[in-house]
Amino acid sequence: MTQSAKSLFRATKAKPVLKGPGLALDLPKHSRPVEQRREHDFYATGQPEAVRSLLHADGDRLRALGSVWEPACGDGAMVREIRAFGLPCSASDLIDRGCPDSWTADYFSCYRSRGRAIITNPPYNLINARDGHGRWLHHTLNLHDWRYCALLLSWDWPAARANGLGALLDANPFSYCYLMRWKLDFTGEGSPPQRNAWFVWDRDDPRDTKSNHPDFRWLDRHDWRQPDLLQ
Repeated sequence: MTQSAKSLFRATKAKPVLKGPGLALDLPKHSRPVEQRREHDFYATGQPEAVRSLLHADGDRLRALGSVWEPACGDGAMVREIRAFGLPCSASDLIDRGCPDSWTADYFSCYRSRGRAIITNPPYNLINARDGHGRWLHHTLNLHDWRYCALLLSWDWPAARANGLGALLDANPFSYCYLMRWKLDFTGEGSPPQRNAWFVWDRDDPRDTKSNHPDFRWLDRHDWRQPDLLQ
């Protein structure tokens, strides 16, 4: 058999084969790769527009409070923006990732807030229903010396009712949320798959959120330093 004939034979043999009454294709099976979460669930908040837009929306409230704590500061992505806004910002994390003027601390070993406001993107494996059972939120709510807390999370996070998260949110609903009308790329790999929102608890909110639905607000790509950004 010539070389060209052998190649033709191999190509023909590799084609899908029709079989059975449904004429199903005998195609090779590919298993979907399992996503590997990063150690300590660290995903840097790579785009500063998220916190800049929050500062644009709630800046007056935060200035009135006077101080912020970022307890999952990572490399300082949010901290730098908050400090540039002119607010004192304490910064801590379980791991030292190079955030300036920060200290290493386990969030669950802190029994008081280091600021009148808390702004952070908490590790999702510690606040979701499946893995964390809402542990991060439960601990935050038990800290009594903050007045404002904003958590950057996926838009569908509060919909989970499993493992006690739903009951915790029913008893301690957030005051309002800002649904971001653009997508954040946390991994730097492009094509972010989800929508994100800021969920805000304001203990000085005059509304009785336990008997009313939390408020819903849009958040566009505003920047406290300059006019609106292009979408």
